Amino acid sequence: MQYSDLKEMRGVICGVAGPTVVATGLDGIALHTVCLAGRAGLLAEVIRIQGALATLQVYEDTTGLSVGEEVYSLGRPLTVILGPGLLTGTFDGIQRPLDRLKSAGADFIAKGLKISALDMERQWEFTPTKKPGDFIAPGSVIGTVQETRCIVHHVAFPPEINGTGNAGGVIKEIKSGQVKGREAVCLLEDGREIGLYHEWPVRRPRPFNKKLSLHVPFATGQRVFDTLFPVAEGGIAIMPGGFGTGKTVVEQTIAKLGNSEIVVYIGCGERGNEMTEILSDFPALLDLRTGLPLSERTVIVVNTSNMPVAAREASIFTGITIAEYYRDMGYGVALLADSISR
Repeated sequence: MQYSDLKEMRGVICGVAGPTVVATGLDGIALHTVCLAGRAGLLAEVIRIQGALATLQVYEDTTGLSVGEEVYSLGRPLTVILGPGLLTGTFDGIQRPLDRLKSAGADFIAKGLKISALDMERQWEFTPTKKPGDFIAPGSVIGTVQETRCIVHHVAFPPEINGTGNAGGVIKEIKSGQVKGREAVCLLEDGREIGLYHEWPVRRPRPFNKKLSLHVPFATGQRVFDTLFPVAEGGIAIMPGGFGTGKTVVEQTIAKLGNSEIVVYIGCGERGNEMTEILSDFPALLDLRTGLPLSERTVIVVNTSNMPVAAREASIFTGITIAEYYRDMGYGVALLADSISR
């Protein structure tokens, strides 16, 4: 089923068990469809379909949710917003901006809270790299934005989501100068618009032409690792260890000294005090490559151990999607997940 085939519908809760909700009346719903459960509109995802019953995993606390309340299907999978402003940001597993919530005076996330992951009213200085009359295809860079002092954000024609192919087009108009997040920066002759931002389903890998062979070593900045446990760029490594054995310290060291341009750190199922340490330490780390705070090329995705299992799982997919997005710009990305065993 293509994502465009999903449709909105309404059902009724007939069972609640912890973070799991069973609903009826959602005939024809697809797996991984995002729904809003109950009067509070708790975000949930369909994880099982059995006959007329759909089982949903709720990303939030279900205390107070009761049988008979409505379930509303949004007719789309779980998506994240991709665009300038991700760097320096701290998000939870469903991309709610924790730093913006904190600055607004919210020490706790209210149930059913809906807030845009990125500030759509923020203005960016857009510099076009294409001109009217140029032909562009999915993946073509149409301009740049200075996202932080050390990272230039490449704005591209986004790939098509539904797998049916996204035809290229000819540029009719393209802006230059200050633009807001909601504004289109490029208009094609067929009427399609391209903005600074686009959404992407977290469970769908970003497309690529081909996979490169793993022959370039990834320098971690730690000679003992580079000598005894070498890792290739594009490769995967796992670091097992007990509580308090230094896993997080090693990850911070790799983030600071490793041969990567972007760092995406996922705190998945970590204890609250550990994540507090991460959130206080990372912004204070000095990037030896640029002399600027390491946070200027870092995205943090946080889900502590008291969050529902579904939210912790979603944080992994959210982090991977953000990492692939910056990979598509040509940046080397270090993706650190601590820890996948939870």
